[in-house]
Parts: sequence; C-alpha cells; structure tokens
Amino acid sequence: MHVQMHCGLPVREVLQLLGEATAGLKGLSWRKSRYSGKIGNCVEVAKMDSGEIAMRNSRFPEGSVVVYTRDEMAAFLAGAKDGEFDYVLG
Repeated sequence: MHVQMHCGLPVREVLQLLGEATAGLKGLSWRKSRYSGKIGNCVEVAKMDSGEIAMRNSRFPEGSVVVYTRDEMAAFLAGAKDGEFDYVLG
C-alpha cells in the first residue's frame, strides 16, 4: 500500500490538520480600514472565538489567512501608531 506524503506526514493527516486549522475561520466577521482604496487594496482583520486575530488580503479573500495572538497584534499596532514602520513607505 502506497501512502502519499507531504512534509513527512501522510496526506490524509495533512488534510485533517488543515481542516482543523481552518475550522475556526468559518463565519468570521471581517473588517477592513475605511482608509482602504476603492479597489479594496487593504488587509482585513477578524476576531476569532479563541481571542486570536485573523488577517487576510482583501483582494484575495479566499487566499491565505495569518493568525496572530492578541499580544502580537497589540505590539504591531503600538509600533504602527508610533511610526516604527513608516520607513517601508518612503
């Protein structure tokens, strides 16, 4: 019997893990900034039941989602408010 492998795991296990990982993303209420351009070129965020924050590209809502803890997002927002990331625009 041949079992397909991905990253050292049987594909069936990988799909099960992916299903478990994305289960918490169903039915989220996504929000994007009012500063977003008319073509939707912005990121969207959503609060998960776990308290974590999900983030995705608003142009590709079916694409990848990155999940951050509250502490991670708080640190990023504090840095953004302080101008720590302004250099990427200049």
